[in-house]
Amino acid sequence: MLEEAVTLLDRLVSFDTTSRNSNLPLIRWVEAWLAAHGVESRVTLDASGEKANLHAVVGPRVAGGIALSAHVDCVPVDGQAWLADPFRLRRENGRLIGRGTADMKGFAACAIAMLPRIAALPLARPVHLCLTHDEETTAAGARALVPRLGEGQPPPAACIVGEPTGMAPVIAQKGYASWDVTVTGLSGHSSRTTDTANALHAAAEGVAWLSARAREFAAAGRRAEGFEPPWTTVHVGTFEAGTILNIVPDRARFMFEVRSVPGDDPQAVREGLVAFMEGTVLPPLRAVAPDARMSVAERSHLPAFDLPEDAPLALLVQRLTGRNSVARVSYGTEAGFFHDRGIATIVCGPGHIAQAHQPEEWVAESQIASCLDVLDRLAGTLAEG
Repeated sequence: MLEEAVTLLDRLVSFDTTSRNSNLPLIRWVEAWLAAHGVESRVTLDASGEKANLHAVVGPRVAGGIALSAHVDCVPVDGQAWLADPFRLRRENGRLIGRGTADMKGFAACAIAMLPRIAALPLARPVHLCLTHDEETTAAGARALVPRLGEGQPPPAACIVGEPTGMAPVIAQKGYASWDVTVTGLSGHSSRTTDTANALHAAAEGVAWLSARAREFAAAGRRAEGFEPPWTTVHVGTFEAGTILNIVPDRARFMFEVRSVPGDDPQAVREGLVAFMEGTVLPPLRAVAPDARMSVAERSHLPAFDLPEDAPLALLVQRLTGRNSVARVSYGTEAGFFHDRGIATIVCGPGHIAQAHQPEEWVAESQIASCLDVLDRLAGTLAEG
């Protein structure tokens, strides 16, 4: 089974599913592979027709099933120092190297490889396979797929999202939300600043406000032990403005993110920023340039999730993996979408987040073997008798 999973991973890696590209060739290939192995699946397209999700179900169409979920998009390789083609799998010293091997085509390959074998078992409860698009950017795939899991059959009762955790059970994650902010003003010569509206200055005040919120969360914000750090974080990652020094910039743009512990609402940070800018920063600009404004466009939103340590799914996955502890993570996954629909969800998959998004991204063959063993034991818990 390990060699079959590696062969599947080799094929999945060969598709350049960087989020800016279509993932449809990969999804259609998986659809055909599953059909050749006796498993039907449903492919749903987004509005562009270039991005797709896949949903397959094996076993009886009854309640109480479990989903295996993976996104199949990946981050860019541009500017990274790869030693060989990142879209050709390499096996070196027990490592499987290629873009997406850890995040998270390794788990996808394991789940796909196991599905026909699981389908042949006398299952009392079904197993769902979910493959999604655009997790690395907008999470549009999971946002569209999860509400449709109950169409034609009961939705799964539980879900394992196979992000790279070293096969350790992760029962909670911070929420993630990010926005693109654009401030527009009025340009002019820098010797006549009273006749201009400096968009860079205004945007910088917004960034300073966000920085102050970050300090407040660190000093006195809600604590959720188990996360690192155990408070909500605010981060501004890009800032673009200006051309030359003696021209007042009429446009500035920055992007920021909020990684929120369960119980904190990232939207409150966005709303606070808008209120500050509209109430304090923009009125002086509009006195000179009535059309001065700020726009805030959502980039992505991944809800937090928090599964109780004594939840049946948490105890089950601990038993399947041989672990006697659980973890919480600060990075975002699609788990929150399942959780918000009342589906008990846990994150557990092969590889480590430290290798994700890196040049020479890799997953250990031993991690793939461990994942296959866990999925095999999981199937046994769903079989009759």
